[in-house]
Amino acid sequence: MSQLPTLSVAEISSERLLLRKALHDSDREGLVELSTDPEVRAYIGGPQPRSEAERHFDEIMAADATCRPGNYVIADNTANQVIGTLMLARWWTDHPQRVTEDGEELVLGYVLRRSAWGAGYAFEAATAALRAAAEELPDQPVVLVTQTANKRSLRLAERLGFHFTTTFEEFDAEQALYTAPLSLFGN
Repeated sequence: MSQLPTLSVAEISSERLLLRKALHDSDREGLVELSTDPEVRAYIGGPQPRSEAERHFDEIMAADATCRPGNYVIADNTANQVIGTLMLARWWTDHPQRVTEDGEELVLGYVLRRSAWGAGYAFEAATAALRAAAEELPDQPVVLVTQTANKRSLRLAERLGFHFTTTFEEFDAEQALYTAPLSLFGN
């Protein structure tokens, strides 16, 4: 595990969203849906069986694994209901697609429930997390990786200000690597 810091704040608010590290029992159904929906999981390994997703959630809750650095639940800020998850954590050092010598870049990932697609939530959540990171962490590269077949995610990467770097094969699919300096998101 990396010794480099990552985003440490417990909650990040935006106009419509709350990104929070804490998992609530009421999050279970929304997070299980994220893992089992074939359309949501089309570009990230496919859906899990419901029993496996439920078991995984129960293990995370039992182990209090919600404090893993950089992992957030994306909830609407009125009802505090799960609409997705966001990760802004360190990339593993042995990944072949490094953009820095040490290979521990921040990597941004997100997934939203299908009912939340098309409303700008992914952009809003990513922007809020990146702004919080720019305030807390030194300037450094942030990477975003998505399958080239995922056109919505490619457009979002560019809308956020990330620049295409390269493609590579991973998980039996062509992946696109985008980068942006963290300072791009500072106030």
